Amino acid sequence: MKKRNLFYAQSGGVTAVINATACGVIETARARRDRIGKMYAGRMGIVGALREELIDTGKDSAKAIAALRHTPGGAFGSVRYKLKGIEESRAEYERLVEVFRAHDIGYFIYNGGGDSMDTANKIAQVAHNMDYEITCVGVPKTVDNDLPITDTCPGFGSVAKYVAVSTLEAGIDVGSMPQTKVFILEVMGRHAGWIAAAGGLAGKDRSEPPHIILFPEVPFDDARFIAKVKESVERYDSCVIVASEGIRRADGRFVAESGTRDAFGHAQLGGVAPQLAELIRGKLGYKFHWAVADYLQRSARHIASAVDVEQAYAMGKAAVEMALAGVHGKLPVIVRTSDQPYRWKVGEAPLAKVANVEKKLPKKYITSDGFHITNACRRYLAPLIKGEDYPPYKDGLPMYVKLKNELAKKKLPAWEG
Repeated sequence: MKKRNLFYAQSGGVTAVINATACGVIETARARRDRIGKMYAGRMGIVGALREELIDTGKDSAKAIAALRHTPGGAFGSVRYKLKGIEESRAEYERLVEVFRAHDIGYFIYNGGGDSMDTANKIAQVAHNMDYEITCVGVPKTVDNDLPITDTCPGFGSVAKYVAVSTLEAGIDVGSMPQTKVFILEVMGRHAGWIAAAGGLAGKDRSEPPHIILFPEVPFDDARFIAKVKESVERYDSCVIVASEGIRRADGRFVAESGTRDAFGHAQLGGVAPQLAELIRGKLGYKFHWAVADYLQRSARHIASAVDVEQAYAMGKAAVEMALAGVHGKLPVIVRTSDQPYRWKVGEAPLAKVANVEKKLPKKYITSDGFHITNACRRYLAPLIKGEDYPPYKDGLPMYVKLKNELAKKKLPAWEG
């Protein structure tokens, strides 16, 4: 059977473990030299394919590739670039197929979230219509944990661990400083409250921080919120709050919407923590502190979940194996088979059923008052943050790898897009 080349790209917001997936892809591809020739990666995601900027991963040593497993960020560069509908952006899709044809790409593996799975699905359709033989496989990735079908998304477990640990430690700090009554931690989560929910793991019951969790799934009400803060301070002498950036009012407006939009058309959110803090100051006069986890939560490889690292690598490995088996237009997913002890296996799902579908936090995972997580949610979340997978350290700092990222020689005219 003729060898064909493989193209891999990273898309959307990066995670602490997306490079572990890249490691799984590259190491598995290298082990299959009988079927795979060159292994390319897109410089800055799918834009790298459009610009014919293909990184030759063969220029990096096995040691460097192995180090990807413990290195955060996107080793090849990621991008928020949304390809529109096939008819609307046909020139872009045709350009992609043209680049793949020029470099004999027989396998396309796209690592990202819902928008990325949509892109992979559309490329699979266009390649088929253009009679170009290529196997397209997606790989799940998103800290938001909002992809359907898969039990969890690589990247989420490590963010969940970071938020739970940060909430635990901040809660201890606040409890040591009686003059400070309120601490607010703002976390990611535009439409789904999975990350905010993870903060709930910090406390064993409602008496321990966090005392309040704000979910996008629960309409935000000023009066109810202020009453809950007051109750917490009076009962526990402090109030620790984990707030999802995407909390909305009953009319659907984001509490922190800034009025601008990102490359995917999503509303840019302007910081909900300071707004909540000012609301508390105005209504209750309490001394407060707030923090925005922002990039720290998704780049904290030093505190990554061992389960998350293992699953991220496994998804990359499975994607290559699926591609070699001719599984087209699908992605590997994580299937939970047991909570206690936690067990999981690799399954697969059609890209079409994952693309552009958001999995919200189920109602059964939120307490009846809307301010905390249930025991069912704890059972779901707890295994995902288990275990430590520390990177190697030198002089007190983690040792992360930076690849050569040498580009393959171009064969086509420059892209004019």
